[in-house]
Amino acid sequence: MPRTLEPEFIGKTYDDFLVRPERALVASRKGVSLAARLSRSIRLELPVISANMDSVTETRMARALALEGGVGIIHRGMAIDAQAGMVRAVKRSQGYVVERPLCLPKTATIAQARQFTKRHGLSGILIEEREGSGKLAGLLSHRDMPWTEGNDDRTVEAFMTPISDLHTAPPGIGVEQAERIMFEHRIEKLPLVDASGQIAGLITRKDLTTFRQRPYSSRDARGRLLVGAAVGARGDYLDRAAALLEAGADVLVMDIAHAHSDLMQEALERFRARFPAAELICGNVGTASGARFLKDLGADAVKVGIGPGRGCRTRLETGAGVPQLQAIREAWCELGEELPIIADGGIRSDKDVFLAMLVGASSVMLGSVLSGTDEAPGHVITDPASGEKRKIYRGMTSPQAVLSALYEADEQDAEGALETPAEGQELEVPYRGNVVTILDRIRGHLRSSVSYAGADNLATARAQVIERPLEHLIPLSSAARRESYER
Repeated sequence: MPRTLEPEFIGKTYDDFLVRPERALVASRKGVSLAARLSRSIRLELPVISANMDSVTETRMARALALEGGVGIIHRGMAIDAQAGMVRAVKRSQGYVVERPLCLPKTATIAQARQFTKRHGLSGILIEEREGSGKLAGLLSHRDMPWTEGNDDRTVEAFMTPISDLHTAPPGIGVEQAERIMFEHRIEKLPLVDASGQIAGLITRKDLTTFRQRPYSSRDARGRLLVGAAVGARGDYLDRAAALLEAGADVLVMDIAHAHSDLMQEALERFRARFPAAELICGNVGTASGARFLKDLGADAVKVGIGPGRGCRTRLETGAGVPQLQAIREAWCELGEELPIIADGGIRSDKDVFLAMLVGASSVMLGSVLSGTDEAPGHVITDPASGEKRKIYRGMTSPQAVLSALYEADEQDAEGALETPAEGQELEVPYRGNVVTILDRIRGHLRSSVSYAGADNLATARAQVIERPLEHLIPLSSAARRESYER
């Protein structure tokens, strides 16, 4: 049964409230669980999603987010093959088993092997008898490679470790048994080979170590990192979705500026007819009726936010939008816990993450907070006068992002795409270094927030507040706002 939006949330956003401190229950905040729902079937250990923007999420960011317990959504401002390739790269990068390891035939040259390892970031290559045969012939590790280029014309067969000298294992081997074999024989790679000698996978020491050291990472049932990808609602979106799902995407985001629309209804109905089981997040909406609209059409999570983001000018240019905390609360009052709600945009400080979740969000999507990091696409720009380092951050409806997407997709009608005035902007943000530093900070502050709220995990803190938030949130006067947030 839908609830009525509390009048106190009308016109309110993150800086309009503080959380009332309660008696702390935890002696150490390090063990506070932050597990939360991303969508109907997916849970995260850190409820953070990197935005599907071309200045935020590609392969490196998606990999980093998943390793830290969140998930990255690879943007769609590129050709279908390129986006699917990024999904594959994330799925292949970590996992208890590399199910389809990259191979070279034994007739390949050392020069080709050098290029291959550099292009794919490999420390060793499985060698097959013939190209595409899948029959294991040997392994060429970085130790087998000649140090000088004088042998680059020779074939890898002359330098590889042949299968007769390799330690292999059958497919389906357990983690403990694989670790024992690799330790006993002091090897870094364990090829998995079936009874006929066909390559069935690869286990590496690096992946096993990561698997053990990061139990909180976001992984699928086969130990591979979770990754999402964005599709649109017109044009090639169904073909794009098919390619992304085939590449291994765990969740898709159907993302348009105004999702409470006939365009979204038609696109979502066609999507569900073709991909009934695919995990799908839809957005963006800013009202209760918009959230219900997407839920009834078959979305697995609803993305909420009309114009709060730093790279968005929708409110400035059109006057349309809903203050973000009101929008989140409206959506939750309509849906309750029927469907996860993703708060997208407007997060400027770490406390906003907690406030978003206390009033209804299940997770938050971050754009500008994660931009400027090493993992975000783009180059570091150094100001010649001040020496300050910056990177570019831009909304996906900015002219620069639209033109870049058209170029990547080999589209010709750039002028047509820009007939509608831009509602996004491009700006410079400070260079921030490694994104893990930011995620660790968010994790630490979120755990502290849970402690201040008098709970020992995020789910409990959220459950204690969400039904009657005004018993736990303090509305701020302008003076209280200055006291709290101006430093």
